[in-house]
Amino acid sequence: MDGKAYIASLDDGRRVYADGQRVGDIASHPHFAGTVARIAATYDHFDRNAEAKARFFTPPSDAEGMRAHAAIHTDGATHTTHNALMTLLTAADRIAEARPQGRDAILAYVQYVRDNDLRVVECITDAKGDRSKPPALQEDKDAYLRVVERRPDGVVIRGAKLHISLTSVSHEMMVIPTKGMKPGEEDYAIACAVPVNAPGVSVVDVINGAPPEGADPRDFPFAFEKAVPQGFVIFDDVFVPNERIFLDGEVKQAATFAHSLGLWVRASSMISLCDGFDLMIGLAQLIAEANGLEKIEHIKLKIAEMIITATLVRATLEASMVHAKKLDNGALAPDEVYTNAGKYHAAANYGIMVRNLMDIAGGSVITAPSMRDLENAEIGHLVRKYMGTKQSVDGTYRTRLFHAIHDITASAQGGAKQAGLLLSGGGLYAQNVVTRGRYDMARAKAMALEAIGLAEAP
Repeated sequence: MDGKAYIASLDDGRRVYADGQRVGDIASHPHFAGTVARIAATYDHFDRNAEAKARFFTPPSDAEGMRAHAAIHTDGATHTTHNALMTLLTAADRIAEARPQGRDAILAYVQYVRDNDLRVVECITDAKGDRSKPPALQEDKDAYLRVVERRPDGVVIRGAKLHISLTSVSHEMMVIPTKGMKPGEEDYAIACAVPVNAPGVSVVDVINGAPPEGADPRDFPFAFEKAVPQGFVIFDDVFVPNERIFLDGEVKQAATFAHSLGLWVRASSMISLCDGFDLMIGLAQLIAEANGLEKIEHIKLKIAEMIITATLVRATLEASMVHAKKLDNGALAPDEVYTNAGKYHAAANYGIMVRNLMDIAGGSVITAPSMRDLENAEIGHLVRKYMGTKQSVDGTYRTRLFHAIHDITASAQGGAKQAGLLLSGGGLYAQNVVTRGRYDMARAKAMALEAIGLAEAP
């Protein structure tokens, strides 16, 4: 598809709601127009450049290929599709013995998505109901998405999936269990693919980190580019044919999909974080220079602390690629210890990056006049005068820096960015658990015993 065909593909009868109203034309609705335009631009780029498309959607087979793939910048839906397909390919290897027909269904589905140039979202988090109870003991059995009917030609599912980015502007949903299941929870051990416009599917959207209505893009440069719809997806007795079912009742494999997705979401987050941290360092240095404070010792130390954090996060990304594991299908999966440790370190220290950036910039991060004020015929020249510093730094330039820093730290977009970083991929606890579980503890214990002369101890 090119961009025009992609936009036309969204007019397929899907049920999408925003602000209490059903949305008619997705592409022209103010909540979705910017996101649709960015996705369409990627389609147009790939339509003109088949080599770039092939490079993005071909799983890397070596560390250099992973580095090259990490450097490709596209829209969020395209990246999410890559994560979803790699999740399925990773899970296919892991469920092959227990459910070979599921592996075959995954391979056929991945090819279908590629052949038809579709975009796929990741539906994992359930409504969950009473968090102290497992799925089978919930008062409302639909608190976790489940199979309510099995037919010779497929299953019927019911439930909801929350926090699903970009559903309304994509074509397909990869629906997977939110966690491991136990015997007696077979109905909840369901993984499958569902079209967004399937009968019984409804999406209720909010726009995460959106700029204020009527805002000037120069005042919110990141919000206009980064805000995306977040879907509350309802499955009201949705039929799924057998060829789209990847797992059905195999409780021992239920967590496989979540673990596979967590790996790829965290790896993708790491790539975004590395670039994002470097961007924050660049803004910190620019505003320090604009303020005439770049040589002040405490400013230099704050920027140095930011650099150290960014460098350590990038080092874990590099290590995750160098130590990547080859799957049976030939693709590489980033090393889980380095990926999870890096994501944890980045999320845990993001607040320090924000604190230092705001401290270096100063109070104008939250009080700088709008760019329209600077252009006002009556007062604009005075606003520009007092927003300037030295002769080489005019008020317009410095104000643009303040707005960028505000948008990345203190605006709705900044808050959504920080919350998303903390909560995506399962939150800090999930990265803690996986890092500990994948760490070579036996080697560490052996080293400790040898160091104190107890290498032969039982």
